[in-house]
Amino acid sequence: MIEEKIEADLKKAMKEKNALVLSALRNLKAEMKNVAIAKGQKLADEEVIQVVNKKVRQHKDSIESFKAGGRADLEKLEQEQMTVLQQYLPKPLSEDEVQDLVKKVISELVAQPQDFGKVMKEVLSRAGGRTDGSIVSKIVKEELK
Repeated sequence: MIEEKIEADLKKAMKEKNALVLSALRNLKAEMKNVAIAKGQKLADEEVIQVVNKKVRQHKDSIESFKAGGRADLEKLEQEQMTVLQQYLPKPLSEDEVQDLVKKVISELVAQPQDFGKVMKEVLSRAGGRTDGSIVSKIVKEELK
């Protein structure tokens, strides 16, 4: 379903000659195709979300690099492309929702401080790409003390 929306938006961007959206979506489609080829099958919505998340993280990294290098023009372009891609992501979980999820997973797994990796994996799996791993990591560390 997400893949069809991306395809429709790509066609719309072509008709409107919107270079920014066109570039962002073409890059996304290429990455999705690469992942689909590697898997040997069509991507499910969850996998498409993972690819979009990966591309958004890449844009964030590029933005930081361009900030450090004093390239405001490229920073702005990356920010705009990231904004285009973020519309395909589900609404992110709030920090409170992530904390509740972490507490629930810890109690279900009866987790100890050495079970950090197990808790992280389960929380990220249940969150379904709706939260950043760094936020989860911070909360899990606090809760496992």
